[in-house]
Amino acid sequence: MEQVMTANNSRSTLVYYFNYFEKYVSAAFARHFHGEDYAVNIPAWKHAAFGDRQLSQAETIVLLCALAPHLQAGCFDRLIQQYLPEGGEFASFGGVKGSNTRYMLPTGDTALFLLAGEDAAAREPYFSLFSTSHWFWKEGVLWLETVKEGEPRSSGRLILSAEIVELLLEGRQHAPAFGPEFPAKQLETAQHWDDLVLNANTLDQINDVRAWLHYHERALKDPVLGRKAKPGYRALFYGGSGTGKTLAATLLGKELQRDVYRIDLSQVVSKYIGETEKNLEKIFTKAAHRNWMLFFDEADSLFGKRSSVQSANDKYANQEVSYLLQRVEDFPGLVILATNYKSNIDAAFLRRFNAIIEFPLPEPGEREMLWQKAMPADIRVDETVNLAQLAARYPVSGATINQVVYYAVLQYYHRHLPAISQELLIAGVQRELRKEDKLLR
Repeated sequence: MEQVMTANNSRSTLVYYFNYFEKYVSAAFARHFHGEDYAVNIPAWKHAAFGDRQLSQAETIVLLCALAPHLQAGCFDRLIQQYLPEGGEFASFGGVKGSNTRYMLPTGDTALFLLAGEDAAAREPYFSLFSTSHWFWKEGVLWLETVKEGEPRSSGRLILSAEIVELLLEGRQHAPAFGPEFPAKQLETAQHWDDLVLNANTLDQINDVRAWLHYHERALKDPVLGRKAKPGYRALFYGGSGTGKTLAATLLGKELQRDVYRIDLSQVVSKYIGETEKNLEKIFTKAAHRNWMLFFDEADSLFGKRSSVQSANDKYANQEVSYLLQRVEDFPGLVILATNYKSNIDAAFLRRFNAIIEFPLPEPGEREMLWQKAMPADIRVDETVNLAQLAARYPVSGATINQVVYYAVLQYYHRHLPAISQELLIAGVQRELRKEDKLLR
């Protein structure tokens, strides 16, 4: 009966598997150099990093091969030296030198040698481990580095994602680093639903999204709904800056204890022309298998009203839109697209959304609530402060109100004021409005 080891994210469990891996590598070398034929079977591996999967022996070997340099630098060089004590070429084993290490780093050829030696026919079934159809690649776990045109694909370096390395070595997973290859940032907040002030209509529609998040899995168990309902939920949030779109998205994730990642489409399109699809694919792939929610900001930069194709750039832009639209429709989780103006979104795209939710500027009563929630708890506020008057006089967003109060608190400390006054708050409002070129008197 096959032995199953369930990992508990401990270092000792990883050492257990790595010891088996070293024995497996030594057995492969003994076959190659001395014709010895003995088998080493690595126990089936289960780990939280791989979901509910129980890895095959081949998958376990490939993963440990990729992980080996992270766990013990120079492990391959040490094992090779036992069979080639005076040095020499071992081209069959593959491997490349890293730019920041003098030790050998494994390639696809390294893994194939361990799995099947130099037997081309025996290697053939294992090429699928490096294909785009394998879950290694689909879930962004492991892949081969791209090689120069004309060179064997299997000569590419075997790369294990940084997140999986952290999860295996440290037992925890950090958020992916924002950058050109991963143009998304995690959204987090210390605020709660009580801090988000919305009108009744907007709140009702947000509650519809919450209902889907809580109950869609149960609903899809119905045999009829399970056949007919599309996967995922697509929502458009529109409204001016600071009206709560981002906070609402972040709170949805916080309520469900799911990570929310923000992608600024205006930056993706402008900075990564030609790379847009590839970089967004990484986000969708990770998000689908880690239950993330995706928040696409500045959606009109890609989903704006289309014009006729007059150049190669126009054609390419339309391809990007088609790609992203298809990925949004196929995504099994929650995708939120945000824009300041609904009218900027092409009407053909609007019918694809499950919900289109307006975030208008708050009305006077809502603004008064926002002022009340924004005022500091431990700083004296002058008796002359009239929040209802401020709310009635200045039609500003919740974000602007928070900025004004923060400005007032800084001035309170900097100028050693006895209290926050009405005049100071008005000065703060005017300061914010001046930045927006719409000063009200």
